Amino acid sequence: MSSSLVFIDGDQGTTGLQINERLRGRTDLKLVTLPAAERKDSRRRAEAINACDIAILCLPDGAAREAVDAIVNPAVRVIDASSAHRTQPDWTYGFPEMSPGQAERIATARRVTNPGCYPTGAIGLLRPLLNAGLIPGNHQVSIYAVSGYSGRGRAGVEEHERPAAVNAPSYQVYGLDLAHKHTPEIQQHAGLARRPIFIPAYGAFRQGIVLTVPLDVRLLAPCIDGAMLHACLARHYAGAAHVHVLPLHESRVLKQLDPQIMNGTDDMRLSVFTNVEHGHVLLSAAFDNLGKGAAGAAVQNLNLMLAQ
Repeated sequence: MSSSLVFIDGDQGTTGLQINERLRGRTDLKLVTLPAAERKDSRRRAEAINACDIAILCLPDGAAREAVDAIVNPAVRVIDASSAHRTQPDWTYGFPEMSPGQAERIATARRVTNPGCYPTGAIGLLRPLLNAGLIPGNHQVSIYAVSGYSGRGRAGVEEHERPAAVNAPSYQVYGLDLAHKHTPEIQQHAGLARRPIFIPAYGAFRQGIVLTVPLDVRLLAPCIDGAMLHACLARHYAGAAHVHVLPLHESRVLKQLDPQIMNGTDDMRLSVFTNVEHGHVLLSAAFDNLGKGAAGAAVQNLNLMLAQ
């Protein structure tokens, strides 16, 4: 059986390096990358992408669009790790656990767009609850998240790991214009009728994410409570290999959330915390922004596509 040819365009970036590491040594595929002198050569990049079976794009948005535009070989399949195509209707959203049948759609797709790191957590929490009618589509949702500095890419890593890193900020909230580029992606794929309020932050740790969604159950339909929301998530992800829902009895004894708890894995942990007296619920997602939030998701999608 011949090996599939996989071209990683942008293999020296944070996500590209992680994907390369995960795929190194596999015998079912042959990795293709360009030498340093040819990485910005549009002709050589076009040749490489048109000669492969599956291209994985780890590029800035503009460069990702250019790479796709250069494809003339109809047999080439693409996984785009940038945000260039995440809300495009002719691209398949690469979150296999998002809804029934999504893994099958990814497996047969020609164009797959990898989810953003923050949207992975937000959609993972919200989509099943909206689909079940437990949260109405027009509910005003607020989302708070903190990521490791590698979420900024190479610039974040250099700022925190260079010799003068002692001056790097320990924590910074950003996106204060409330117009973060992930917000439309979250709204569309979670199924929200109203634009969510999304407030992201970076911490002084390399990788990992904790994302939270606070809810007042008194603003939801009567009888809905934290246990019902938890049960819905548990049913939705039952048997999922890479998304796990923490049992309620375990979340009740937790005193803090560690954004690094899932580092080094390609998995995501979802939790539900409740305060019955005040009618408050906190939904949370913890995962590695370089794992399930980026490279791990790309490899998961690649494996589905290779199985066809």
